[in-house]
Amino acid sequence: MAYTTKALMLMAVLGLAACNNPDRYGAGGGPGDGTGAGGIQTGGLGDASDPRSVAYFNQTVGDRVLFAVDQSTLSDQARATLAGQAQWLNTNSDYAVIIEGHADEQGTREYNLALGARRASAVQDFLISQGVAASRMRTVSYGKERPVEVCSDESCFSRNRRAVTVLSIGAGA
Repeated sequence: MAYTTKALMLMAVLGLAACNNPDRYGAGGGPGDGTGAGGIQTGGLGDASDPRSVAYFNQTVGDRVLFAVDQSTLSDQARATLAGQAQWLNTNSDYAVIIEGHADEQGTREYNLALGARRASAVQDFLISQGVAASRMRTVSYGKERPVEVCSDESCFSRNRRAVTVLSIGAGA
């Protein structure tokens, strides 16, 4: 009995340790630098002038779309950015994506988690409608837990109401 308990505890500790990734933002990166709150899982961003690189996607195509207060509806500007993302993803089929949904700090944690989930789903649905395979995507909501700006001002709130498309190598990964 003690052996089983110790083995389960060891598995739990190892599982939690695997979730801790101190370099999740890449070499020196961080929130707000275009890498997405979940970081890039490619080992590097590549050259921004290389149309197949993560850096090109983040900087030229655009890795995020913004939302209005309490909304998960895509604006015309968001649809234009996502159309570019879909075109890039359809050309570069070796990448999978995680779509992160975020909210500003207004409202409860539960409300913002649900709102972030709706925002991520809206982005995923749009990308699917543009021909990106659903099997290459997954969504996650961080609600208000991972702001890119911290202040009690609309300028900060507006940058935190977003969905970020984070690339990783390996379609369907």
